[in-house]
Amino acid sequence: MAAAVTGTPARAESEITTRSSQPAHTAAPHREALSAEDFVAGFLEDRDTELMCPKTVGELMEHLTEQNNTLKEQVLTVSSLVPPKVSAALSAVEDARCSLEALLQREQLTFNILHKHLQDAQPWMDKLEQTCNQVDFIERHMKYLRCLQHIEELSATVQQCLMTSSAWEAIRAVDSMAALDYGLNQSRCSHLQNFLQATLSFWHKIMKDRLTSDFEKLLTQLHWPIISPPTQSLTPTPSCQETEGQLELLVGQLLALQTSDDLLSQRTLDSSEALSSPQMSKPAPLCLPIQIMLLPLNKRFKYHFYGNRQTNSVSKPEWYLTQVLMWMGNNSTFMEETIQPILDRGGVTLSAKVELCRGLLSLVQEKVTSDASKLLYDDVLFCHLVEEVLQFEKELRSNHSYPAELPGVLHLLLEDAVLQKWLTMEKKMAVEKMDAMLSAERAWSSQYKDISDMDDLKAPDCAETFMTLLQVITERYRTLPCPSAQLKFLELQKELVDDFRIRLTQVMKEESRCPLGVRYCAILNAVNYISTILGDWGNDVFFLQLQQTAGSLFDGLLALLDRLKGDMLGRLLDFLMREIKEKAKPYCQERWLSLPSQQDQSTMSLSSTACPMMLCVRDRLLNLHQVLGFSLFHLAWQGLAERLDNFLYQDVILCNNFSDGGAAQLQFDMTRNLFPLFGHYCKKPENFFKHVKEACIILCLNVGSAILLRSLIKESDMTRDCAGTGDPPPESALNELGVFCLAPCDVLILLSLRTSWFPS
Repeated sequence: MAAAVTGTPARAESEITTRSSQPAHTAAPHREALSAEDFVAGFLEDRDTELMCPKTVGELMEHLTEQNNTLKEQVLTVSSLVPPKVSAALSAVEDARCSLEALLQREQLTFNILHKHLQDAQPWMDKLEQTCNQVDFIERHMKYLRCLQHIEELSATVQQCLMTSSAWEAIRAVDSMAALDYGLNQSRCSHLQNFLQATLSFWHKIMKDRLTSDFEKLLTQLHWPIISPPTQSLTPTPSCQETEGQLELLVGQLLALQTSDDLLSQRTLDSSEALSSPQMSKPAPLCLPIQIMLLPLNKRFKYHFYGNRQTNSVSKPEWYLTQVLMWMGNNSTFMEETIQPILDRGGVTLSAKVELCRGLLSLVQEKVTSDASKLLYDDVLFCHLVEEVLQFEKELRSNHSYPAELPGVLHLLLEDAVLQKWLTMEKKMAVEKMDAMLSAERAWSSQYKDISDMDDLKAPDCAETFMTLLQVITERYRTLPCPSAQLKFLELQKELVDDFRIRLTQVMKEESRCPLGVRYCAILNAVNYISTILGDWGNDVFFLQLQQTAGSLFDGLLALLDRLKGDMLGRLLDFLMREIKEKAKPYCQERWLSLPSQQDQSTMSLSSTACPMMLCVRDRLLNLHQVLGFSLFHLAWQGLAERLDNFLYQDVILCNNFSDGGAAQLQFDMTRNLFPLFGHYCKKPENFFKHVKEACIILCLNVGSAILLRSLIKESDMTRDCAGTGDPPPESALNELGVFCLAPCDVLILLSLRTSWFPS
């Protein structure tokens, strides 16, 4: 029993420690003892019935004793295993420390040996480096001397070939010299480079001069250049085989000399541009045969269009522009039939005709640049120059098929000063023309007024002239190679459109007292015409391409024009309605209650009080149809129908009571007289008078149908808040009668205007 009690507190403390929510180190010894005693007391109380049996007590005691012994064995086993593991760990640490010390000693020894070896070898290394430097120095000198010797050998080869008239070998030697020059481009041997370049330039000049002389003699025999339109082909005939062979030989040799010529030309160009930064990349140089063929044309151009010659006039740029175009045309056949086959057989992927145009175009570019800078302060001559340059560009691209990817002359007009002057002149001239066109005698009349097929918009002359002005500006800047410059002209056009809109608004305000006048309607047509044309431009490919760069094009202007058009159309319709309402006063005061029923009349006729109103509507529709464009008139008659529908519904129908005869007369006046006035312009005019049409339907219902309809609407109003009635809505019944616009409450009001079911 004592043994059991002895083992019990340990188990109790273990369970209490595990189940407790507080850390074990916070519990006091006294509380642990009390907890153990409480556990023992609780343990005995739980087994009160078992303790009453001696057998059970014995078994319980044996069980507790066995558990106590097991715990003691576990404690002793753990205590015996810990010291050997700790000892083994300490031994391993000591072995590692000894190994580390040994490695450190070996490392220090190796370092000392290596350091001593490096110190001993340093003199040898210094001597070896000096020897290598000497070898490298000698090797570079040897390469220098071999290169110099190679240059001398190439020079001697060229000299010998020239003495023996071996042109092809001399050209190949010069070409090798050019390749060597290109290879030494990054070398720092400036003296060697200078010597090679001087040698190459010397022999290249000799070769070029000799070939040029021979080529020029041959061209003279072929009557080159062709100044006037050729009367016969200059292609060598079969009897001139020698001339044809010489031409192909010289062209081939000149093409072979192209590499060195391009190299020397590029070096000269680089040196001349060292102090400047060109805005545009320079085009590829012309092939050497074409350069030589252009020499006589260059001389003629310089002779006629420079210096004090009478043909050199800044007021006549068309003289030199036309002359160059003539030279292109006169010589194109010779270039295509004679020179092009030689280039093709030589494997040169160039167009002889295009190369000739490029060479002549360089003369024009230089001349235009010079003249444009001189004419910046002369408005008339500057505008003339621009016009001629634009025309030249157009003919160059169309008549001579000059490739679009090659620059023409338009880029010369994009220089800042020239472009700004051009924009200023475009605006100045456009404003002057606007003043003239608005003050012209026929400014507000249409030149197509007598031709119905061509006068859908009925645009006045001033509007057509203005849009033609804008179109001409567009054609001038359409081909410019710079989108940013095109956008500047587009902004100018938008500014001019807005200026013209303001001018139209000012004239409109002066004419607003009489909206039916010819000038007011002409202004409205002008606004509509400009808006229509700008809308069409928005779908043009050219403007769509600009839109990708600029975003919106004419959206803002179209909104302003549409607002002005809507305001003017509203003024016009308001004026018409005032006139119609004045004519309709007797009709509004008609005695609808006293009119006889339809059965009492042999035939129905238009109410006499409605005649002035109907005549006014008819005359005004005819007048508007004559003076307004088709789309404007369409908007006008629809707007008039809408206003007239509201007026008749509010001022005639809702302001009166109707007998059966009065309702029938109203329906006859509307359906047989008013609606047909608009039937000339649409198939179903009654669809534009929905209030009047449906009101006539309600007023002309027979008594029984009217009573049922009124009952249905009233019952629907009373049961609207009740769910599950199952009755169809009144709208269904109204739709069956053809009433879709009027609400049930409006129908009740109309039914209350009927007097047929009320006792007299």
